[in-house]
Amino acid sequence: MADAQTRDFKLSIEAVSDKHGRARFVDIGRDFAARVENAVPQLRREQIELVDPDKNPFFGHARAQLFIAQRDGAPVGRISAHIDELALAMPPEQGFGPGTGMFGYFDATDETVARALLRAAERWLVDEGMTRVVGPISMSVWEEPGLLIKGQDHAPTIMMGHHPAHYAAWIEASGYDCAKTLYTYDLELADPLPPLIDRIVKSGERNERITIRQVRKSDWDAEASKILAILNDAWSDNWGFVPITPEEVAHTGVKLRPIIREDLNMIAEVDGEPVAFMLTFPDINDVLARIDGRLFPLGWWRLLRWLKRPRGADVRVPLMGVSKKFQNSRMASQLAFMMISRIRDVAKHTYNAPRAEIGWILEDNRGMVAIADAIKADINRKYAIYEKSLP
Repeated sequence: MADAQTRDFKLSIEAVSDKHGRARFVDIGRDFAARVENAVPQLRREQIELVDPDKNPFFGHARAQLFIAQRDGAPVGRISAHIDELALAMPPEQGFGPGTGMFGYFDATDETVARALLRAAERWLVDEGMTRVVGPISMSVWEEPGLLIKGQDHAPTIMMGHHPAHYAAWIEASGYDCAKTLYTYDLELADPLPPLIDRIVKSGERNERITIRQVRKSDWDAEASKILAILNDAWSDNWGFVPITPEEVAHTGVKLRPIIREDLNMIAEVDGEPVAFMLTFPDINDVLARIDGRLFPLGWWRLLRWLKRPRGADVRVPLMGVSKKFQNSRMASQLAFMMISRIRDVAKHTYNAPRAEIGWILEDNRGMVAIADAIKADINRKYAIYEKSLP
């Protein structure tokens, strides 16, 4: 359909939904990423699975429409519009709630294309009964939320988005306001933890009620269930929270299993009860950049070699949580510092990791921001999530 409001009658926006259309949608995104400095090419097969309703369990509680922009028959952009039923059921003060849809996978060659794509996504959401849109969120909030607004000068770590700086102005010019900013923090592992943190850790190690242990891959389903229970409890009051389902955990666990290292992932127990966790992954982007995201002809061999011994790469801490009943106690930060200390030592000495990236963390999550400040971590990337009321 031509969008007359753009005054560019050679521009058309096509809704795609079949297998071929989804592959084109992904390939257009890959072409855009290849033009962005420091972007890391991802595995195409996994990118296609993320937008395939038959492969991604996110679609068990969500629906989506993909759009491709073309000018003179050539692709010039893409966007998704999607609705998550679990997000609709959340309280409005937590960011989503009734009437809130989302957009994601946003790429455009120029502002005219950007405006046309955003309008297409907004119209679809309005037709589906939505009154508000937030984004970019690609596609679940547990995948790649937010638009990169700081940090284009270095490569992203595993499962973090990377976007050119000018996208922000195009989105804002289309009537969007920033709803929240997400931070990631950089921690140099060669630097020792501050003396105060070291004393807190040692005090916890003397506390017989506390046990910090590695996850057990041999009993992964049970371990994942414990982590899921803590996560959905610990994060339930956070802005942007949407419950993650057992099916999504199982699906993600299968995908991530090759990079999960028992000694980099911790569960904290108090009196034998699991009450906190911290997940840490070696940064697979380290090898994906070297194989250009391609498994053939020799990329698979280099990837398998790296997976067997991922030494020298950075690590990322994507998730941690402490059960609500401890969150306002001194023990919450003590458990966090104990897991950070243990994982830091393993990452540094066993995997020769030079740095860790922690996050994302909400700008107003005072507890987590305080922990990051206490260990002398620095903000290295910022992501904006935008919002707009729909007519």
